[in-house]
Amino acid sequence: MIDIVNLQLKAGNGGNGAVAFRREKYEPSGGPAGGDGGDGGSIYIIASSEITTLADYRYKKKYFAQNGTDGQKKNRFGNKGESLYLKVPVGTIIREEESNKIIKDLKTNGQTFLIARGGKGGKGNARYKNSVRQAPRFAQPGQKGQEINIILELKMLADVALVGLPNVGKSTLISVISKAKPKIANYHFTTLDPNLGVVEVDEDRSFVVADIPGLIEGASEGIGLGHDFLKHIERCRILLHLIDISASEGRDPIEDYKLIKNELTRYGNKLDKKKEIIVLNKKDLDFNDNAKKFKEEFDDKIIFEISAITTSGVKQLINKVTEILSTTKIESFEFEEDEDFLEEYYNSKEIYDLNFKLSDDKYHVYGKRIDNLLERVNFEDYDSRMFFEMKLKEMGIFDKFREMGIQDGDIMVVGDLEFEYYE
Repeated sequence: MIDIVNLQLKAGNGGNGAVAFRREKYEPSGGPAGGDGGDGGSIYIIASSEITTLADYRYKKKYFAQNGTDGQKKNRFGNKGESLYLKVPVGTIIREEESNKIIKDLKTNGQTFLIARGGKGGKGNARYKNSVRQAPRFAQPGQKGQEINIILELKMLADVALVGLPNVGKSTLISVISKAKPKIANYHFTTLDPNLGVVEVDEDRSFVVADIPGLIEGASEGIGLGHDFLKHIERCRILLHLIDISASEGRDPIEDYKLIKNELTRYGNKLDKKKEIIVLNKKDLDFNDNAKKFKEEFDDKIIFEISAITTSGVKQLINKVTEILSTTKIESFEFEEDEDFLEEYYNSKEIYDLNFKLSDDKYHVYGKRIDNLLERVNFEDYDSRMFFEMKLKEMGIFDKFREMGIQDGDIMVVGDLEFEYYE
């Protein structure tokens, strides 16, 4: 079962604005006619009940939304980039890879989340015409699309989880109470992946049960198979802890229970605090009355004796599970999302501060705002150069250089371009 994957996502870049002028028969003076670039496509993640694993992302790890196209002459806008929609199972958690922070918990079918926004298309030169600037020869470049590396982690949505050592009858029980068809055999680790089944109580009530692969000692530290699936227990509201009360393999049922309980405690995330029903299975083979000893040891627990093979006691067990579920809220087992993380993450990638330094008698200013400005300027055009100088004034760059001691004739370096400074 593929239940965790790492993906690299890149939203589409916005198209560049166009620099163009009208050349029409009855428009002798022409005029700017460059259209805007199209917006880049965004990336969305959608929870779908139609899929149950993340297998679709096993091999392909990089996903790109479509770029917007550039603006064109005659005020024609560029096309918007096509957005990308990635389907994941309901119950998938989205984490940011480096920080491991939970960005979103997709809990309902059809839930859609915007994970990476496409870049805005740049403005064409027609947008920069005004009463003073009649023929601007510059346009705005498109913005880059957002990029992020994420982890998709499936934490199965089930009301009830069957846990216990290997070969205690979990697969048999789920096959009896639901329409699930797990592999059943008399050897350890028959179940290699979690199995889901729907238990129909009556016309109005049902619940979902998950058969978790057998746990063994050290599972919380990565030993055996079950450790890979302990995370799927986190969402469950009730644990059905199955014990082979017949001790058919020579084990002590009391010690078996303590062993698994200890693994749940060591794994953390309050697994050991969940509501629990202890199910003493294979009671038809309990020739030494181990059930009596078990009940005396754990007289404060909810305990049911059943035989999954003969179905004895199974109906009573289902009724008890239904009763407990009716008073157990799902909300108490939701994962805490960092609602502001994504906005803060993308903002941290855009550095808009201006940086100043004096080096080799040259006054430098650089940063993202300067890079964006230089991309919009055509230094061969007078209006564009005037626009550039106006923006430097608006940013307070000349004031800062004067504070640093700049004099007429000194060299100022804006980005990677050098100019002589004069008042």
